[in-house]
Amino acid sequence: MTVLSKPLDRRDAFRILGAAALVAAAGCSDRGSPAPALAERGLREFRDVAARGVGPTTVPGLVALVARGDEAHVASAGTLAVECRPVHRDSVFRIASMTKPITAVATLAAAEAGLFRLDEPVDRLLPELADRRVLRRPDGPLDDTVPADRQPTIRDLLAFTCGYGMSAELLTATTPWPVIAAADAARLGTFGPPAPQEQPDPDAWIAALGRLPLLAQPGARWLYNTGSSILGVLLSRAHHEPFADVLRHRIFEPLGMRDTAFWASDTSRLATAYLPTPNGLTVMDTPDGAWSKPPAFGDGAAGLVSTVDDMFAFSRMLLRGGAPILSAASVRAMTTGQLTPEQRAAGGLDPDFFTENSWGYGVSVNRDGAYGWFGGFGTSWLADPRHDLTVLVLTQRALDGPGTPQLHKDFQAAAYAAVQ
Repeated sequence: MTVLSKPLDRRDAFRILGAAALVAAAGCSDRGSPAPALAERGLREFRDVAARGVGPTTVPGLVALVARGDEAHVASAGTLAVECRPVHRDSVFRIASMTKPITAVATLAAAEAGLFRLDEPVDRLLPELADRRVLRRPDGPLDDTVPADRQPTIRDLLAFTCGYGMSAELLTATTPWPVIAAADAARLGTFGPPAPQEQPDPDAWIAALGRLPLLAQPGARWLYNTGSSILGVLLSRAHHEPFADVLRHRIFEPLGMRDTAFWASDTSRLATAYLPTPNGLTVMDTPDGAWSKPPAFGDGAAGLVSTVDDMFAFSRMLLRGGAPILSAASVRAMTTGQLTPEQRAAGGLDPDFFTENSWGYGVSVNRDGAYGWFGGFGTSWLADPRHDLTVLVLTQRALDGPGTPQLHKDFQAAAYAAVQ
């Protein structure tokens, strides 16, 4: 096995930020009845998946959780890095795009508190994004634009229909589009892998984004990622405090999520992140790397680290109807597909992205009711209201590309076997 360190190219964004829609059956839960106990047969398979899933050339270490109601079972296996300390239940992982649902919850909570309306244009709080212009072609020159039909709204940011973001054609382009080259030059870190120690402070970040044209008309199509990054700036301004403090006050402290933040305060518990290559695992980030100190920009799209118990607390809050963070109505809106048939037809991160799924607010929504999302560093979260079921898998082996990784499928299958 070879373990090297190298810079990431844009195609790695499929692994770091992109992911396929969740594959699971779901429906509606009977919240008035306690959830039946999980079956030992499925739990045994869940533990077996963990044991056989780790290895120095595959997944160095993992923590996985299956829970029904308050009954939770955790399996940990492997090491924090190749030939390193063992993984434990409280090990810390970069959750990348699993940050997006947390940002969505904070946005809905702020709307419930009356700080803004979801259908109001973003320019009251983000004047840098007023008077948008739109590229005639997303891969065209920056000065070949038309006026926006309307201003993006906060709901557009939540649903990823604001006109900024990533698509399959952007990620697979042989050369960077002009708008992407400009974003890279400004160190925005929004059209590629997370870059917490490169992004400028929030005011500089939003000013630089505001100088770029939109890639699509607001409301025309789904474009991945950037809406959540913008929401972090908007929430900071609405609350008059840093976005990290907004999340801490709104979500983390009420739910007891002590280890979820934009940096790891205890790097001895942070796993090393790896990228799979034909020659072995390549080191992407070490515990003393990009997540070892507070960033200038708290990225609402992909910036957080967390633990399996913290994410279980978050999932359980949603499955129980949102208390004490959200109303049940906001949870229903967040976990219901928000895209029109035309928006889904315009495409996602691969040709089949919206065949079985839609997008809510920060989450992929299965047509039968399950919801959740992936993190490109190798994490996944699934919540199924019909079974009051949570499945969490935390690794730091980057996803190979669009599609549910087999290891995550195996954990989900074992979890469903435990509820039969």
